[in-house]
Amino acid sequence: MGVRYSSLSLCSPTHQNHQSFRLATFTCDTKQKSNFSFYPTDKDRIFNTHYRRVSLFAITQFSICGLHSRIGNLKCGRVKEMETRQGIATKEALNLQSVDQDLVQKMVYDALVWSSLHGLVVGDRSVQRSGKVPGVGLVHAPFALLPVSFPESHFREACELAPIFNELVDRVSLDGKFLQESLSRTKKVDPFTSRLLDIHSKMLELNKKEDIRLGLHRSDYMLDEQTKSLLQIEVNTISSSFSGLSCLVSELHRSLLIHYGERLGLDSKKVPGNSAVIQFAEAMAKAWTEYNNARALVLVVVQSEEHNMYDQHWLSSVLKERHNVTTIRKTLAEIDAEGELLPDGTLLVGGQVIAVVYFRAGYAPTDYPSESEWRARLLMEQSSAVKCPSISYHLAGTKKIQQELAKPNVLESRFLDNKEDIAKVRKCFAGLWSLDDSEIVSKAIENPELYVMKPQREGGGNNIYGEDVKETLLRLKKDGTDEDAAYILMQRIFPSVSLTFLMRDGICHKDHAISELGIYGAYLRIKEKVIMNEQSGYLMRTKVASSNEGGVAAGFAVLDSLYLT
Repeated sequence: MGVRYSSLSLCSPTHQNHQSFRLATFTCDTKQKSNFSFYPTDKDRIFNTHYRRVSLFAITQFSICGLHSRIGNLKCGRVKEMETRQGIATKEALNLQSVDQDLVQKMVYDALVWSSLHGLVVGDRSVQRSGKVPGVGLVHAPFALLPVSFPESHFREACELAPIFNELVDRVSLDGKFLQESLSRTKKVDPFTSRLLDIHSKMLELNKKEDIRLGLHRSDYMLDEQTKSLLQIEVNTISSSFSGLSCLVSELHRSLLIHYGERLGLDSKKVPGNSAVIQFAEAMAKAWTEYNNARALVLVVVQSEEHNMYDQHWLSSVLKERHNVTTIRKTLAEIDAEGELLPDGTLLVGGQVIAVVYFRAGYAPTDYPSESEWRARLLMEQSSAVKCPSISYHLAGTKKIQQELAKPNVLESRFLDNKEDIAKVRKCFAGLWSLDDSEIVSKAIENPELYVMKPQREGGGNNIYGEDVKETLLRLKKDGTDEDAAYILMQRIFPSVSLTFLMRDGICHKDHAISELGIYGAYLRIKEKVIMNEQSGYLMRTKVASSNEGGVAAGFAVLDSLYLT
């Protein structure tokens, strides 16, 4: 699933007077001579080439939690600005209001060099073959120049939730009746969800058991400004992307603050280390080991054109270098053409045995343009290969299931036993409702700015906001069909807005932005034995506050990291 925001706030309802704010744009002086220092460490893990060594060092050095103390103000001068108008309130945690332009240009230059040397890159969409051929048309991934301030207490809270949600997803996935019944109305009006449920039904009819269950998840949160509460946006159970590039952004920010931190009044040690790709690779390697076939491969299911391929290649590289596990990349159409299921359930693709199927595609209707792709999905599901995710894990991450789990007594009566875990999960739930709740629908029509409408879709750009919420609800009410079952309503979260430097296409924009924290989780279970259940790094995404959606891959947001306060 491409990275995205599901409930982003433009502004609080109390700040809609369209106050003006500033937008500054910087271009990098490519003739500038940099004195930026790189610092590969952890010298026990030296690879065969300098560049691979530096890159992997960058993502393995530091632990994820346990950093303390408070942030100071930036020591800075002033920059030129351009006038624009938006209806948002600002709250600078990092005081970037008057950063010296020369200092910004130096950091921009050094950040671009660092990104190029360390693999913080994506395919340039303006280059024709950049999404198909590695090494063609590279450009730095969109990123924030400096990390975003975030309370350490809330970061720890999010980290502690990861193992609970890992376990919850697993338990929900085993309750086939709950999944089918909860999505039964959605099935009638959503062809994509219907096809997924059909595959799930076939697995239930076959009494198909997944003895090895692997989950690489990400739970996304926003920090509500008014209540200071950490509220969950969603749980992603398929194609939880950016485990590779997110680690690099954390390391980039550490590197910049080591060199410029004294001038900025910032401490590089306040940026928590990020080991997401290492831990994801470890979980996948353990699943591969449990499959118990030394000749078997990991199959990465990809889209035919993928500009975010380097994030995926990072995971494959770590799997190979650290665990000697080989991956192959195939589209669903290629799997249909080359795939074969042996009588014992073994999956062959191109004549090679597949131990683990890792989906980086298959989460959106556009990934299934023909019956060929659906045949491939069914073939993989029927096999004995470890699926990441299985069809039941995939369905457990849908918006409708998230809304059903938020109902009173559902967690308690069906899925979780520990009272403390239940309390932690319920504390992070935002308001979630079905559209068959006429009272909440009336409230949303009256105050649409307080709600978000979500379809059962992944990848960004699908949610409905503002007046469009009102118009859509009125239309559904007038039509009187079951189309409302395709959506849920969610409380709109209003995080604080801060001034941020956003890097895209080599240009630095200073703008007001909001951020969303994603916490990765890795889960591996062999029958009744839990082998791995861990919080596995983080993803921070930041976007201009005047945009509803926020997917990085979709072009709405930039990658970021944390500065713990």
